[in-house]
Amino acid sequence: MPSRLRFPVMGLSRSIFKSLCVLCAVLVFAFAFVPLRTIAQHKQSGKLPQPRRLDDGITWKRDPATGELTAVLSRAGRENTSENPTNSHSISVVTQVVPVTCSVVGADGVAIQHLLQQDFRVFDDGADQPIVYFDASSQPASVAILLDASPSVLRDSDEMKNAARALLDALGSSDQTAVVDFSAHTYLQIPFSDDWGAIRKAVGRVDARQLLGDTGGTNIYQALFLATKELFAGRTGRKAIVLLTDGQDSGLGLTLDPATARLRPGLPNNQLTFEDVLREISTQDVQVFAVSTESRPKIMTADFLEKHASQTLLTESARDGKIPAYTLYLAEMVRRSGGQLYFLREAETLADTFHQIAVKIRAEYTIGFPPATAGTTQTPRAGWHQLRVEVTGHPNATVTARASYYVSARTVVQ
Repeated sequence: MPSRLRFPVMGLSRSIFKSLCVLCAVLVFAFAFVPLRTIAQHKQSGKLPQPRRLDDGITWKRDPATGELTAVLSRAGRENTSENPTNSHSISVVTQVVPVTCSVVGADGVAIQHLLQQDFRVFDDGADQPIVYFDASSQPASVAILLDASPSVLRDSDEMKNAARALLDALGSSDQTAVVDFSAHTYLQIPFSDDWGAIRKAVGRVDARQLLGDTGGTNIYQALFLATKELFAGRTGRKAIVLLTDGQDSGLGLTLDPATARLRPGLPNNQLTFEDVLREISTQDVQVFAVSTESRPKIMTADFLEKHASQTLLTESARDGKIPAYTLYLAEMVRRSGGQLYFLREAETLADTFHQIAVKIRAEYTIGFPPATAGTTQTPRAGWHQLRVEVTGHPNATVTARASYYVSARTVVQ
């Protein structure tokens, strides 16, 4: 009777049951040691969602009191994004810790790894702040690839897609990637995913020829704003955008006059500006790595960019450097975000350039500190804060991080 109670359904003998248990144990043990490459094949389903237009149903609204611009979805737009309701464009983020992603390179140009929290110091408007969060590249990175698919890059479109594939080859298997392309409008080909088969298909689906009828200019910075808002809100860890473009935006009216980066008298109050884009990138702590299909201006050497790392490139004297406005604004954007500017045709191979980007992302540190407060209150001062990160014990090290961060007037610190 006891034996029957133990095996009432199968009616197995004790010896057969023991044999099955041994077999199951062997299978479990064997599966535990399946090569990672075999397991990774389960993330190669290649199932690709339909593209979604990110600017569909968007209304731009600027707060008259703070000057901040928000992108508000219409009801139809909210219905189209009901599968991802947490990324509402009108929700402001409650911030208690300011995240800063940074890289540290020695005099030999090699990334310095294995640093500890106590090796870093961070200064907010010159004031030394306590570091309350530290991550040494242990979390997967979130990397969004933005591909210019406008008519102006038609001759470079295949090369740009090959460049995006080279980046995918260089990223870590645990990283998550999203793919966005743009011309006049912005299209999300795939949200963040670790399904590498689907990601590769998303890159392959980008076709500049299909967007020849997407009239209305090339809205590079609108695509950056929308992709940052849509994809990175609520995400933690290292966050980066890799932008492949010629830089020739036609939406913001940018010229070598620095005033064109801001809201100008006589223009609609709800028009997107370069400063609005920088605010959003800063709020989400996203690094931008821009890869230009144009030629590098002669004056824009590595020493020139290093010299201007802590000061704006948008000055009245910019005309003297003979730098095209579209390249100048790309350089300013990567400077403000702590990223880097590359030129597609300088590398011997595409793999070289994107290996550099991937290595830089993998070797980065993320530190967090409480924002400097305004006076005796516990509320941070709204607006831009100057930011500086230092490393102790490595006198010849170079720290790359964003030079400032932005506190929204809508942000509430508890």
